[in-house]
Formats: sequence, structure tokens, C-alpha cells
Amino acid sequence: MTEARLESRPAADGPRECLGAGLHSLDLGPGVEAVLAVPPGEPGPRPLLAHFHGAGGTAAQSVAAVGGLAEEFGVLLLAPSSVASTWDLLAGGWGRDVAVLDAALDQVSRHCAVSRTGFAGFSDGASYALSLGLANGDLGDAVLAFSPGFLAPPAVRGHPRVWISHGSDDRVLPVDVCGRRIARVLAEEGYAVTYEEFDGGHVVPPHLARQAFAWWLGDRWRGTGAAARRSGGR
Repeated sequence: MTEARLESRPAADGPRECLGAGLHSLDLGPGVEAVLAVPPGEPGPRPLLAHFHGAGGTAAQSVAAVGGLAEEFGVLLLAPSSVASTWDLLAGGWGRDVAVLDAALDQVSRHCAVSRTGFAGFSDGASYALSLGLANGDLGDAVLAFSPGFLAPPAVRGHPRVWISHGSDDRVLPVDVCGRRIARVLAEEGYAVTYEEFDGGHVVPPHLARQAFAWWLGDRWRGTGAAARRSGGR
């Protein structure tokens, strides 16, 4: 594995019988935490979203932030905790967090069939999702970045779609030098970027989180969660 490159490739031809619905702690060794939230529904390939928390956060905060939406949309949610107080890239360079994520993805591939993979995160986690996602665009087809600060992929692979939301009154990561600038740079580099700016601070408005999930999954989604049941499994 080189810097930000991930080797694991969860696939649709994985195990047909996934882990049961609910929250599962992955066994990745002492001092390492990652959980997999499995939505209810019929077995079969499902979308997988790796979500990265903000600085000082944990896997539990990722689950609290988007776990309900993942269940509703029939998405497997992979939530690791950073080994240090924030992600390795922001703490000095690519390293152990990449290895942990790769091991977690490998465990997911052994237990569940995955139809597509995306990366997401908030604040420091959004910067990490962007940087990791652009470096692994041959694995993840999209990045959902909520209030990112920067992007720094060591190299790019593939061409994932990018969703960015940012508050116009963000006092932690100012929108002009963060969200707006990142969206502009990516668009100039030819990425398909959706940028949503809202009145507010350093938060993720629930309606934009829902909009981001719907944007990612689109009409091609064949979910098994509550949203699919309400819409007749469209």
C-alpha cells in the first residue's frame, strides 16, 4: 500500500448473506475501533459508505450523524475512529488510519456484498474523505464532504463525483477559503461537483445530509431500507 492507496475491494459478488441488521464492532486489534452498521432488509449487494468523523470525534459520532439515513436508504455504514485525535493526514501524514480503513474494508468484503462504495465526512473528516476519495476514485464512485477544510490527495485515481456543503457563517473553517475554493478547484480540474452553501455555521443541516444521500444513490439505487419500502423499491 502506497500512502493513501487502499487495496481492499468490496464487491457485489461477495457473501450473499450479510451480517444481521444492527451495529457490529470489527475486530481490528487492540486500540483500534471501527463499526459497521447494517440496515434491515433483504440480503443482497448494498451501497457502502465509509464515514469519517470530525477532529476529536469517534465512530459513534459518525453513526449518530448519518446512521439513521444509512438505515433509511439501505446503506452499509462503515465508521472508523481515528487512531489519534484526528486523521493521520492532518496529524503528520498518511499512515495508520489508512491501514485501519483497508483492514476494515477487507472485513466488510468477507461478510457483505457491496454494490458501490462512497466516502463521506464532516470537518477534518470531510477533508480526509476528499483526499482519500480522490486518491481511490477507482474504488469509491463519490465523495460527500460536509464543511471540508482542504484536499490533499498524493495522487488521483479515477474520477469520483463530489458533493460539498458549507455554511456561509462557518467560523471554524471559513467558507471562502474552504468550501467555495475546494469546489472551484475541483470543477476546474474536471470533476463533477455539486456545491450547496447554506445559511449557518460549522454544522451539517439534516436536510442537506438527506439530499447528499439521494444525490449519491440517484435513480440507480435499489435500496432495501425504509425509503425504498415507502417508494415501492424504485
